[in-house]
Amino acid sequence: MKVKERYQDLTRRQLLEKVYRLGVEYESYSYGCSQCTVAALHEVIGFDDVIVKVTTSLCGGTASQAVGTCGALAGGIIVFDYFFGRPVGCLSSEVMIEENILALETAQAAPKELIRRYISEYGTINCAGIMTKKFGRPYYLNDPDEFKKFEQAGAHTDSQKCVAVVGQAASWVMAILLDKGAIEL
Repeated sequence: MKVKERYQDLTRRQLLEKVYRLGVEYESYSYGCSQCTVAALHEVIGFDDVIVKVTTSLCGGTASQAVGTCGALAGGIIVFDYFFGRPVGCLSSEVMIEENILALETAQAAPKELIRRYISEYGTINCAGIMTKKFGRPYYLNDPDEFKKFEQAGAHTDSQKCVAVVGQAASWVMAILLDKGAIEL
């Protein structure tokens, strides 16, 4: 698959910077780290709209609980599964088929690379852990007072906080897609 025509004249570096900026902008104006990461990639790649939709509630450590995986990471993994995921035809409710297990392992290569980058950068893949690194503490986003404090701490206005995590995740996903040949300039 190629990037959208309007992005085909960009160099790799320019494309990664564009995806980063789009991730930051989507998160700044729309919130929802999982969906905003995917929306940035969707803008440049143009995969099915439904992929953006199905990432809605993975944000904020899963449904804004801040206890699960970083939403930007989860969104990125869903994009990888769109390109590399194991097809439904590889699943069986009746027999074990060795090739199907291999297909599962193969599908996980790109997500494992993204996770390695997360661990290297943030020391964790957990939303609360990333919040602690970025803000000095986690926030329970479903509590209105906590969410207000989260916003006042710059979640969507400070270029080093959540918007940066989304931009970085989108850029990493694009780089891995390019490296694995799923996307061409």
